Amino acid sequence: MNAHPEVTARALLHHAGIDDDRMLTFAEWCQLNGFSASTGQRLIASGQGPVFVKLSTRRKGVTVGENRRWQRARAIETAA
Repeated sequence: MNAHPEVTARALLHHAGIDDDRMLTFAEWCQLNGFSASTGQRLIASGQGPVFVKLSTRRKGVTVGENRRWQRARAIETAA
């Protein structure tokens, strides 16, 4: 039995108590926010994405907390 079950990115979306320091992979970040990897790459390249951390020479990640801050910063007001 796996002591650390995988948490899907979609599950994170609905779990406000998840640790803000938990690292999301680039793929998890894209899945969590509902867009493709190419859209994620465009957001990062244009400077409109959250701050990512270089995990290794080939991998980058973003914390749950940074993703939440990024989402709040992109919030728009809707007409009532």
